Amino acid sequence: MKIITGNPINIPSYPLEFEQIITAKNHNFVGREFVFAAINNFLNQYDRGYFTIIGDPGIGKSAILAHYVSQNPGVVYYNVEITGKNRVEEFLTTICTQLIEIAQNQDSKTCVERSRNNLTTNFPDFTTEGSGFLSLLLQKISDKLYPEQRLIITIDGCDRIDINNQPRGSNIFYLPRYLPEKVYFILTRRPFLTDKSDLLVENPAQSFDLSAYSEQNRADIQEYIKSYLNESSHSVDASAASRKVRSISEESNPGDVSLNMIQGFDDETNFMYVKEILTAINEDIYPQNLQLYYQNHLEKMNLATSKQQPMALQVLNILVQEQPISIEAIAERLDADEYEIKVILDKWREFLHLESIAVEIHYSIYHASFRDWLRQQIESNF
Repeated sequence: MKIITGNPINIPSYPLEFEQIITAKNHNFVGREFVFAAINNFLNQYDRGYFTIIGDPGIGKSAILAHYVSQNPGVVYYNVEITGKNRVEEFLTTICTQLIEIAQNQDSKTCVERSRNNLTTNFPDFTTEGSGFLSLLLQKISDKLYPEQRLIITIDGCDRIDINNQPRGSNIFYLPRYLPEKVYFILTRRPFLTDKSDLLVENPAQSFDLSAYSEQNRADIQEYIKSYLNESSHSVDASAASRKVRSISEESNPGDVSLNMIQGFDDETNFMYVKEILTAINEDIYPQNLQLYYQNHLEKMNLATSKQQPMALQVLNILVQEQPISIEAIAERLDADEYEIKVILDKWREFLHLESIAVEIHYSIYHASFRDWLRQQIESNF
């Protein structure tokens, strides 16, 4: 990956918890050059702006951002998925602390130093009331950037942000509507409804949907498998791994695991699924981490549609049995109003694929493995 910051900004060290997740996500990282090329194109085309990477759960968004940060010194990093980091107060306090240090390092003789001194007693309250102070810091840093420098702030997991304590209509994390020159935000998030992005900006903005690059995703998965199997601790080849997965599924839980999960990885695009399957090859069990991951999905789906039960469960039962399927077809099966069905599906948007068939939108669970797991949960509870 080409480093984009030829004269990187001197930024403070990341918090330890961020350093740990960057290191973990970087392990066995391969490929994704098509994403990095898109980021660089955006940076070269515009003098400021927001670049958002959109992708299904487990497709590798966090790893992409972690690798990008590790390969580009001078990039600010924030991870929403860490416990306690999804609230605006924590974000602004953490980011503004780093930005103050960046500004101070640029020129200790400027008024930034006085601003920093003024914040010693008022810092928490002063920084978390809105985007004003964040915007002020961004402008101060922008004013002193060299021609080849950029300030890039990355935020991983924007779909996890808790917006309940923010005023209606405000941007997630109070991100500025207007950015100064040479300032960029790179965000990652799961699929969302366009009118519910919670981000209104008047700067160049681009969304990069990983689902539109199936061929590149599949190629990177194959490269990841090769890299994984070439490590000294992994002695099996790809075909042996596939046979092992098939053996585990048929012998350990013959009635519980769908054959859709064990037909090899040729068409696979989900890194989370492949990683956990490969990790469990020598354990003779269905991956525990994958089950916990899917359980978290289901809990989030149930919470989102708690006011639509039991209709939501009936819709889910149809999705795991028959997909892709249209809202009209679901409504007809349940003898229900199409609007009610749409409300439920909209709340599950991050876990669904949408595809246009005969000028009509059809819905499906984002991954066959998750769909099969959901079917098992439904069958075991009835």
